[in-house]
Amino acid sequence: MAQLGFYFDNARCSGCKTCQLACKDYKDLEAGLMLRRVYLFEGGDWTPREDGTWTTDAFAYHLSIACNHCDNPACFAACPTGAIAKDEATGLVLIDADACIGCDACITECPYDAPVRDDARDTVIKCDGCFDRVNAGENPICVDSCPVRALDFGAIADLRSRFGDVAQIPPLPAPTTSPNLVIKASPAVSSPAIASGFVANGKELA
Repeated sequence: MAQLGFYFDNARCSGCKTCQLACKDYKDLEAGLMLRRVYLFEGGDWTPREDGTWTTDAFAYHLSIACNHCDNPACFAACPTGAIAKDEATGLVLIDADACIGCDACITECPYDAPVRDDARDTVIKCDGCFDRVNAGENPICVDSCPVRALDFGAIADLRSRFGDVAQIPPLPAPTTSPNLVIKASPAVSSPAIASGFVANGKELA
């Protein structure tokens, strides 16, 4: 099997968070733990005109992100026990809970904040691409739960041939870890005010 990855349609996502909640339910996560996060990114301002009217360059869009199962995962390089590895058949990045010592090195190094601490299990967990479902020929639960079909999953080469090779839009970091992610950017990404953008729902993601 080829390297697998995610496709996200930034123009289609409504920010409903169904993917986020479906993941929490399927993985039976405690309150506060999220393996997929939906960011609200917004910016821009209003400008008065001489005739008394106002113009705006305000924009807003959502971004649904989990582990990107990178070709060069920073979490893998940081793990001192070898608890993190890429599955040879799928390319999915997995954590061996028995080998994890909960040192949080992977949490510190991942640019996408994918690994999170599970205090109840005293270990680190992250999106595994719904490894069990994929092995059964199914999609990750987040993909199948999306009501507007903003998410897709499959061989990354196929996704790139269909949708392009964009893997970064604000507020995501530069794709230095070679993430297996393809994004269809909404028109808002080209807004002249994009530099003013900020994550508006940061408190709910912390």
